Amino acid sequence: MKYRDAGVDIEKGNEAVRRIKEKVKTTFDANVLTDIGSFGGLYALSGYREPVLVSGTDGVGTKLKIAFLLDRHDTVGIDLVAMSVNDILVQGARPLFFLDYIATSAVEPEKIEAIVDGVIEGCRQSGCALLGGETAELPGFYAEGEYDLAGFAVGVCEKEKMVTGSLVREGDLLIGLPSSGIHSNGYSLARKVLVNERDPDESVLEELLTPTRIYVSPVLAILEKVLVHGMVHVTGGGFYENIPRILPHDLSAEIHKGSWEIPTLFSRIAEQGEVDEEEMFTTFNMGIGLIMAVAPEDKETVMEILADRGENPALIGRIVKGAKGVKIC
Repeated sequence: MKYRDAGVDIEKGNEAVRRIKEKVKTTFDANVLTDIGSFGGLYALSGYREPVLVSGTDGVGTKLKIAFLLDRHDTVGIDLVAMSVNDILVQGARPLFFLDYIATSAVEPEKIEAIVDGVIEGCRQSGCALLGGETAELPGFYAEGEYDLAGFAVGVCEKEKMVTGSLVREGDLLIGLPSSGIHSNGYSLARKVLVNERDPDESVLEELLTPTRIYVSPVLAILEKVLVHGMVHVTGGGFYENIPRILPHDLSAEIHKGSWEIPTLFSRIAEQGEVDEEEMFTTFNMGIGLIMAVAPEDKETVMEILADRGENPALIGRIVKGAKGVKIC
């Protein structure tokens, strides 16, 4: 017997690597010291006085089921990068490099190439290098034609410029940046409500497959000009679980409903699934993907920077005295 007889085709794996090797070079920068295919990726860190490395890891979750139904795989890589780089971004880090892990029942070079095309695009939007990755062929472990994705990002910031939430004060204003949709959280509920897998509505699937927004460019522009007190990447857990992660024990976030436009996709989920408001704000981003806490005197500067970059920010709330938590009113 040969390995191929057990379901693992090494040559197809090699073909997948050949397809992506030249493309990945487009994400390299001068600090990358290795090519794809090395046992480890080498990155030379320079230009910082007291650098702090910030890392984050995530996957895409059951949003992949939407990609399987549409048989479209060139955007989920963007989601994969976005979920990690947005996490390290809100701590003040500039993304340096990203690594991915693709596990599948059987390697299909064209499909792997499409997935990595999305990863490369996510890295381009983030300004980071795709330093390496791993493709695992696991016959009998995944359903035929399906795969899972995971990845991690490493970024850097000056120690004195870390954003941890320690500066959040009573009176700070909360500025929200719009999401592009559900992003990559809450899909188990969204699919249950909106998707008939036996006869799916393609327009609904296309809307659900919209890639997660990457906020690196506008946020780094703000960090150059403004002392941001805290930032929140609104992911799994929505408003109620993510915002408290930057709050001191004696401060609360007051969120003002109606201060931004909630996309109709969320309204459809709430109505068709009879999902109450608290559950919606616990599960989904509700149209706000990233939140910044800033001093009132910095509000106009932040708004101007964002407007100049084509963003549509919203003043969605403020920090008030009270037990650590979130009040939506």
